[in-house]
Amino acid sequence: MSGMPLWRPTPQQIARTNLADFMARASAVSGLRIADYSELHRWSIEERADFWSLVWSYCGIVGERGERQLVDGDRMPGARFFPDAKLNFAENLLRKEGASDAIVFRGEDKATARFSWNELRALVSRLQQAFRAEGVKPGDRIAAMLPNMPETVAAMLAAASLGAVWSSCSPDFGEQGVLDRFGQIEPTIFVAVDGYWYNGKQVDVTAKVAKIAASLPGVRKTVIVDYLGKASEAAAAIPNAAALSDFVRPYAAKPVSFERLPFSHPLYILFSSGTTGIPKCIVHSAGGTLLQHVKEHRLHADLKEGDRLFYFTTCGWMMWNWLVSGLASGATLLLYDGSPFAPDGNVLFDYADAEQMTYFGTSAKFIDALRKSGLEPRKTHSLASVRTISSTGSPLAPEGFRFVYDAIKEDVHLASISGGTDIAACFVLGVPTEPVWVGEIQGPGLGMAVDVWDDEGMPVRGDKGELVCIKAFPSMPVMFWNDPDGAKYRSAYFERFDNVWCHGDFAEWTEHGGMVIHGRSDATLNPGGVRIGTAEIYNQVEQLPEVAEAICIGQDFDNDVRVILFVRLADGVVLDAALEDTIKRKIRSGASPRHVPAKIIPVKDIPRTKSGKITELAVRDVVHGRTVKNQEALANPEALDLFRDLPELAR
Repeated sequence: MSGMPLWRPTPQQIARTNLADFMARASAVSGLRIADYSELHRWSIEERADFWSLVWSYCGIVGERGERQLVDGDRMPGARFFPDAKLNFAENLLRKEGASDAIVFRGEDKATARFSWNELRALVSRLQQAFRAEGVKPGDRIAAMLPNMPETVAAMLAAASLGAVWSSCSPDFGEQGVLDRFGQIEPTIFVAVDGYWYNGKQVDVTAKVAKIAASLPGVRKTVIVDYLGKASEAAAAIPNAAALSDFVRPYAAKPVSFERLPFSHPLYILFSSGTTGIPKCIVHSAGGTLLQHVKEHRLHADLKEGDRLFYFTTCGWMMWNWLVSGLASGATLLLYDGSPFAPDGNVLFDYADAEQMTYFGTSAKFIDALRKSGLEPRKTHSLASVRTISSTGSPLAPEGFRFVYDAIKEDVHLASISGGTDIAACFVLGVPTEPVWVGEIQGPGLGMAVDVWDDEGMPVRGDKGELVCIKAFPSMPVMFWNDPDGAKYRSAYFERFDNVWCHGDFAEWTEHGGMVIHGRSDATLNPGGVRIGTAEIYNQVEQLPEVAEAICIGQDFDNDVRVILFVRLADGVVLDAALEDTIKRKIRSGASPRHVPAKIIPVKDIPRTKSGKITELAVRDVVHGRTVKNQEALANPEALDLFRDLPELAR
């Protein structure tokens, strides 16, 4: 793209970044003169052992590093990072002590809490003792259905301190959705909440918790966290259950002990979205997750001790796992649970000013919704403390980039990031020393040998292709649960290109060395054999004020594929011939004639996953009369009925 960048860091800002300091350290270690980010990235993938070893020392990882940094580095899967190391994830997150804030919490406008580092450590200690008394040992699973609240962080840290494996989802999951996940991993402890607040309404989940607990036969203890004041009542109705306060009551806080285990020891089980079948159980290692997260936090997010880190997320999305790792950098976590528009669209910006937020993380959908709401936070809020605004979850449209600088804050590092549950991290993300160009993710992550390939496995420039990673990295999954021969794991990432991670994103390098993600490649449209990314259509149509949001699929029709665009319209808007023409002209001029849909159909709702992502594949299955295998993965499965047997699609 030509023109001027939306933002360029000043020399003074660059000099203050951790990345500039790390670049100097890398020059000293390598004996090279590493002068810019592209040179640093090249060194980080050419000399991965030296790079990740420097990340370990630079970020002060607590543990025994061992002699070897990388074994079988040319194998994917099969590479082993730091195979002799011993560490504990929780020990690295609980290094800080004192009375300053470790966690600040807001549950809409209904609940607040504040935990100092000493208070967090004390709760972790008491939970650790209680878990140990229940017989929890390394490798056992602890499953949690909890909001994004301080007790969730403490329970995870207590589990990790013992070497147990943590897995979580949010309490808005349906009963079957929870069992589809936790039923596969056989937890020994189930931690749940009595309810939560959403959009100003109290949602009681105690009956659901009782049913789930009864359906997890391996659970020795169910622990109920009190949010709505019903924990004791709920626990009394469930065999072998206790309210959190009763569970930890016998134990006084004492120094936390940490079980140091191998680098590859399992830490988290994360789940795929499950919209095409039962969710895959993706196992991530303690060492790989820690090393990847501290790299991204310190070098890409420029996180410093005392910073105040916020990401709008639930506990069913990998961004929660990414967020809590901020403790390892000595940052204060600013947690929020509930609707980001409760009571209105200012609530997160009120939070930012009140708590001097330095890193504001959200989703592309939130930015788009804010833009369409007409709110302009820069006119109503100071936001003086905010250095970085980050966006993920789906591609941020060019219009979203401009909106951030026009309506939120002019001097801010906008970091669009992309990775996923599969790696619990990012492939491409923000670079605080580089300019921000409209519509572009700034660059590949350090240590990540990212590229874009065509169908023949050849690198492409200036054109779209598959996002791949051609060298192993530490946060690759250890395995999939219940996949003893690794067949599901290999099929998920390595079937397309041998020994190369194929991520399933449709991507394109830019002239600035950045990247544009055009959507998921398995949702790529192929009218007339030409590959089109759905995000290219959304970028155009969602600029129109008449369109609240859209979802696009390819329909098999007349021995070809035709593009079908479904639109949820703004209140009071009707899809007439004039608006249909406006939409088509917008897509034709902003994208290309090939992007223009054959049909535009209004719908009242669009199905989405629990983490807020629209589900193109589920809609495509419904349109083609196929069964959507796991509707429990959806936040609003009833919306699928709006796409069934539509007469407009029969002709």
